[in-house]
Amino acid sequence: MIDLQNIEDAQKLAQAIVNTIPEPFIVLDREIRVLAASRSFYETFQVDPEETRGHLLYSLGDGQWDIPALRVLLETITPECAAMDGFEVEHDFPNLGRRTMLLNARTVLYDDNTTSTILLAFSDVTSRRANEREKDDLLKQTEELLRQKDVLLQEMQHRVANSLQIIASILLLKARAVTSEETRLHLHDAHQRVMSVAEVQRHLHTSNSIDQIEVGSYLTKLCGSLAASMTGESNPVTLDVMADAGWIGSDKAVSLGLIVTELVINAIKYAFPSNKSGDRITVTYEIDKADWKLIVSDNGVGKNTVTAGETTGGFGTAIVQALVKQLDARMDITSGTDGTSVSITRATFTSRRTHAA
Repeated sequence: MIDLQNIEDAQKLAQAIVNTIPEPFIVLDREIRVLAASRSFYETFQVDPEETRGHLLYSLGDGQWDIPALRVLLETITPECAAMDGFEVEHDFPNLGRRTMLLNARTVLYDDNTTSTILLAFSDVTSRRANEREKDDLLKQTEELLRQKDVLLQEMQHRVANSLQIIASILLLKARAVTSEETRLHLHDAHQRVMSVAEVQRHLHTSNSIDQIEVGSYLTKLCGSLAASMTGESNPVTLDVMADAGWIGSDKAVSLGLIVTELVINAIKYAFPSNKSGDRITVTYEIDKADWKLIVSDNGVGKNTVTAGETTGGFGTAIVQALVKQLDARMDITSGTDGTSVSITRATFTSRRTHAA
């Protein structure tokens, strides 16, 4: 261990230690006079050693170091706390301009309890704070752009929904105006298809979602609309929906909605020729992670309601088959004396429910 023989050697060692500190550093006495300063202090603040050592810190640079925040740190906080880290000061420093500094201070008490010094280190964080402000500004701009995008998308969804409603209304008016029963049926079917897509747009608008739809609510409202327009006293068919809670993309919702629309329309048209009480159609949708299963079943006469309309051109069947392929799924049909069941399955989904036809 080095044995310092005199005060002069100790001072040399202390000054050498101070000079090795890369950041500006000064030592103050209890009167806030500069006892020593590091080389980086002189270089950073461009002050002369002879005009610094022994002078009151506040008087440096013709009083330009008389900073209120610095006074608070040295005269109020440091005497009470003995240590302070990260005290931020923003000031127009002589020869430097406006700077943001982080100050770290320590009060050193000696054995006689009558002498103390303050160690004060400066860290220039001006560039860091500027980068942080720039980052915050960019974040705010990004958030505003995203907000504007959401507003535009919602407005677009609203207008698309309105346009689809207009198209659906025109189809309905045309269906009432034509004399051909076959043409009227085709126009009614087209009306239901348009309403199926419109229901997706309404869900997107009301849920404030850009591309996701809650499938249970969507299928319930869709089937409610189908039941309201196609059933009644003359056609007393009950339409039930059982759907797992979950969110799906709007493109998938459109495909599922059109499939349900086609299958329900076919079931209402062909499964119940006698229109008796107790006629029922059940729509079931189950989810298992990425896999899913859609079932539309009825307790009707039991013939194949998907292909029963082939004599009229089979357009509905073609739509269902195309949509099933688009969804990368498969379609299975079972039919018996207790009704018909059409299932659309994605991948290897295993149903957790027992389905009655």
